[in-house]
Amino acid sequence: MTETMRWFGPSDPVTLRDIRQAGATGIVTALHEIANGDVWPHDAIAARKAQIETAGLTWSVVESLPVHEGIKTRNANWDALIARYRESLEHLAACDIRTVTYNFMPVIDWTRTDLAWPMPDGALALRFELEAAAAYDLHILRRPGAEKDYTPALLDRAARRFHAMTDDERGRLERTIIAGLPGSEETFTADRFREALAQYENIDAETLRANHVAFLEAVCPVADALNIRLVVHPDDPPFALFGLPRVVSTEADVATLFARVPNRSNGLCFCAGSFGARSDNDLPGMIVRLGDRIGFLHLRSVQREPNDAFHEAAHLEGDADMIALVAAIDRLQTREGRSIPMRPDHGHQMLDDLSKKTLPGYSLLGRMRGLAELRGVQRGIAHMAALQ
Repeated sequence: MTETMRWFGPSDPVTLRDIRQAGATGIVTALHEIANGDVWPHDAIAARKAQIETAGLTWSVVESLPVHEGIKTRNANWDALIARYRESLEHLAACDIRTVTYNFMPVIDWTRTDLAWPMPDGALALRFELEAAAAYDLHILRRPGAEKDYTPALLDRAARRFHAMTDDERGRLERTIIAGLPGSEETFTADRFREALAQYENIDAETLRANHVAFLEAVCPVADALNIRLVVHPDDPPFALFGLPRVVSTEADVATLFARVPNRSNGLCFCAGSFGARSDNDLPGMIVRLGDRIGFLHLRSVQREPNDAFHEAAHLEGDADMIALVAAIDRLQTREGRSIPMRPDHGHQMLDDLSKKTLPGYSLLGRMRGLAELRGVQRGIAHMAALQ
């Protein structure tokens, strides 16, 4: 695998020098300063690429080129938004950047309810609890009709959870959910969040899936011609939230997407953590069955908990069988004669980073630990394969 790390640009507390010293050779980044739906200018892409290369690294993958909500809802501006997306792809190709990540999650990107969950060793992890999300949805946001989306047992637990929280805890939960995590495409106030959710009142899972297919049918021919691979990031968490459908959560979802849009540019960002939050996703098997479509890897492991909760585990722990997963990736790369970009994802906040300003999930040392562990697994598997 090609070892990369995500970098959020010049304002990231983790520098390009840090990433190079961690042993990565590639950078995964985006022009986060460009508003969703606007064209990424060629000169801005070229300048960011030059900055990365001056540091001795390569811009390996774009993460992400955002898909505007107007495309996801297929509103009146759809044609103009599609034209701008195609133009951004043309500018990326002109700079020889050929792997472009995107997601099709409505309104909110990846979501957590706790950004500092204490681990037994004193490190801090990211955590998601459906109970906490329901408490916010029902009792803080007060989304109309929200009660229909939860079981009676969860309604009861969420009410008890809300009433046990202090005002500070309620405020922190709201900020965690809607203020935007690193790489998120939008940030919201409570009022703007309600307005954004209302846009999806008449969009169910099948409609959203149809809009996703329409987006790909419109942009994949351009990506094919440019030799760009578009890789979709799965939903995180991989189930419906706040009344919003999510349609890239399972192997069946992805297989359906590839069957309906067979273009070679229609690919997958395989996120072991996002898929792994569901016990019905067979991670090593998905590598085997979807491997020819995989253009980018997020390797992390989550520890599933009861009642649709999970937290970020250390990279070689948790519910993902990371050894089997890396072995399947090694066989895929050997068979196809390619090296797939990989980044360690969502490391724990640990050691000196506990006292530093960090981005949630993207502190340096936890990801460096993960990268080192994954590197060791990869090299051990490759060595054993060579001896056979």
